[in-house]
Amino acid sequence: MISFLEQFRPHHEELRRRLLFSIIAVTICSGLAWLFIDPLVAFCINPLRIAAPQIEKLVYTKLTDAFISYLKLALLAGIIASFPILLYQAWMFISPGLLAKERQLARRIIFWSTGLFAAGALFSFFIVLPRTLAFFMSYAGGNLQPMPKLGLYLTFVGRMVLAFAIAFEIPFLMLMAIAAGLVKRNHFQSKRKYFYIAIVVLSFLLAAGDITATVLLAFPLFGLYEAGIIAGRIFVKESAVSPQHNDHANQ
Repeated sequence: MISFLEQFRPHHEELRRRLLFSIIAVTICSGLAWLFIDPLVAFCINPLRIAAPQIEKLVYTKLTDAFISYLKLALLAGIIASFPILLYQAWMFISPGLLAKERQLARRIIFWSTGLFAAGALFSFFIVLPRTLAFFMSYAGGNLQPMPKLGLYLTFVGRMVLAFAIAFEIPFLMLMAIAAGLVKRNHFQSKRKYFYIAIVVLSFLLAAGDITATVLLAFPLFGLYEAGIIAGRIFVKESAVSPQHNDHANQ
């Protein structure tokens, strides 16, 4: 037990150092976001004003609501802004145990996963969010007067942006599963119809039941799923089988 702890100690120290760097990066980015919190809040509220021009201001009913909402938004912006740094720290922790080819693959994965994360966030904010808000605001009028609360609205925006950003990581997760040998290279192709059904259900839940937003999310996810299949064919060669498979073949 003692020898195991001694062997793990260097990895433990390295992990703690990488986590510390990650926390510092999120803190610095969140601090910078806090300095520009008013323009950032106005930027987040802008889609709502476009969808419902009659809404001039958002409201808050508790004294701490505005402060907590601003704090959450600054933290979310910090996490999104520091995402490439977080991926880099994860790669630096894993890379010493990788071969040269695996390190090159890891660099590509980090680059593309960062791009997919940013693409998902931008797609959500500029494409899906305005249409979703327009759908929800269409119920206003007559006997209904919308009075959105600041905290709930920012939470809604943050969750949607983060959900789409993570959802756009589908090719990255598929490629990692194939490269790690968790599934066969043709697994996602053979199970395509089941994953398509899962994507539709997930899109419906993320879009809070809005059909328009569901379609806007589902079709890009279909494309990303196919991109994950293509990436698995390109980056993971068919000859790269597990050692166990080779042992059985030799026998």
